[in-house]
Amino acid sequence: MIRQHVRVHWPWKLKISDNVWIGVDAWLLNLEPISIGSNVCISQDAFLCTGSHDSMSVTFEFDNAPIVVEDGAWIAARATILRGVTIGAGAVVGATALVVKSVPAGAKVLAPPASVR
Repeated sequence: MIRQHVRVHWPWKLKISDNVWIGVDAWLLNLEPISIGSNVCISQDAFLCTGSHDSMSVTFEFDNAPIVVEDGAWIAARATILRGVTIGAGAVVGATALVVKSVPAGAKVLAPPASVR
């Protein structure tokens, strides 16, 4: 199920398997392919971005790479997944987490919780 207000930059570069849920206001900025396995949940306001730039280049050229979300993974609300990342089968990406490296199958990636001071 794809909820309302989901943004997909290039629909023809998106592969979605069975039983996928994409939440309200998720954004799939897929300059390169994004592949989503079966039984995946991408929660509201999640951001998956395959694009970047080479900040060391004088021409600021693109530095893009695909994203893969394997079967049974859960990407929680407002998480960000950047270029070249694979989210392994059954992995959980917690709310607001910023993922810049691939996540192994079954792993949990959590953002730092708020603390009282």
